[in-house]
Amino acid sequence: MSDDRPVSGRDTRADAGTGPDHEVEGTTASTHRFNPDPRPEPEPAAAVLDARGLRCPLPVIRLAALVRDRPELTTVVVLATDPAAAHDVPAWCRMRGHTFVGTRAEPGGGQAHEVRLSRGPATRHP
Repeated sequence: MSDDRPVSGRDTRADAGTGPDHEVEGTTASTHRFNPDPRPEPEPAAAVLDARGLRCPLPVIRLAALVRDRPELTTVVVLATDPAAAHDVPAWCRMRGHTFVGTRAEPGGGQAHEVRLSRGPATRHP
């Protein structure tokens, strides 16, 4: 069915169900949120570390401190403008037993480096 109406997450047809939890295309009206930021929202146990403008070795030092101080974290995205971070973050992951997920370019410059944290007994922290 093709329709020129904007998608709002709520079915307004007369024959549609009612109530705040009526499902439409996999969402519920009570949980649907508009995210104006084009980047995906971090997972609940995730953090974004803004290291833009910091030079080597500060992005990795801040990453290590964040991981040490926030044991509940499972994922960290490091925003950096220093080109060395593209090498330093994956190297830190290898040395500490974490998974380097990847790097993507950020709008306006810089890069986002995603790290998935391992919290097993083999994980060493500074």
